[in-house]
Amino acid sequence: MLAYTSYMEKGKFQLLEKPRPILQDSRDAIVRVTLSSICTSDLHIKHGSVPRAVPGITVGHEMVGVVEEIGEKVSTVRPGDRVTVNVETFCGECFFCQNGWVNNCTDPNGGWALGCRIDGGQAEYVRVPYADQGLDKIPPQVSDLQALLVGDVLATGYWAAQIAEIHPGDTVLIIGAGPTGLCTLQCALLHQPGQVVVCESDPLRRRFVAEHYPQVEVVAPEQAEDRVKALSLHGGADAVLEVAGTPESFQLAWQCARPNGVVTIVALYDGPQTLPLPDMYGKNLIFKTGGVDGCHCGEILELIAAGKIDTTPLITHTYPLKDIEAAYDLFENRRDGVIKVAISN
Repeated sequence: MLAYTSYMEKGKFQLLEKPRPILQDSRDAIVRVTLSSICTSDLHIKHGSVPRAVPGITVGHEMVGVVEEIGEKVSTVRPGDRVTVNVETFCGECFFCQNGWVNNCTDPNGGWALGCRIDGGQAEYVRVPYADQGLDKIPPQVSDLQALLVGDVLATGYWAAQIAEIHPGDTVLIIGAGPTGLCTLQCALLHQPGQVVVCESDPLRRRFVAEHYPQVEVVAPEQAEDRVKALSLHGGADAVLEVAGTPESFQLAWQCARPNGVVTIVALYDGPQTLPLPDMYGKNLIFKTGGVDGCHCGEILELIAAGKIDTTPLITHTYPLKDIEAAYDLFENRRDGVIKVAISN
């Protein structure tokens, strides 16, 4: 089968012929991938920013497909089922899984494994460990395209909005209008905030937000602090969700939060960030950080089926797997207004 493989040399992936995956455990499933997508985390692997990434693995951790085979202990899916694939591998049984903190599953392959430490889904087939946790059946009325982002960036946005403690009527600031930021925006709107401000440096992405989400306000970074404070009754945003991942956006996040507000760090950074504690003293901020606990994909699919979430406008380009290198070039250089790129089989 064709599979896009990491670290052929530094900064280079390559489309190769690889053996089709086989069941390795009684809780595994083999999924025929129908659509996958390129994520910024794939670019982090390509450029060496993910030390845990294993050279030679097939990349890709955001995909949908059809179940082909299941292990004897798999009970929630059957061959022929259309499914989303979760970005995280989790056993469902350890202390962290039992508390819903599946990103920290204690299994050796717990957390982000697919496309990082074990073969992922920018390929024709993928093996999914712990399939009862890692796969969710797609409702009949939901298309593969509608479901494509459920297992990763949409799960991230849903988790981020949950932990940000957004209450009805709140002022919410979302920093970054890339794919994850836009998914976070849709999920934040489910909590019925009073005002949402999206901060984005790219004028094309600002225009996209204005066209698709007219109920929110869009600003450039240099406008964000003054605008948020003008809209807030309490000197800043009640909840800030930082999805951009730059040193400047990290600082902007705490600066725009009101005293005793919640700052949720969704972004993945290339290096350490600094909290200027003397400047922040007395603001009494609550910081929440980390990787997505992606255990609510079933709920997300129900919201899509009910018409409450629609991420299809984010998928601006689709390429066949044989042309994946051109797709990466487009995505990495952000040409033609690209937001998210899908790969079809």
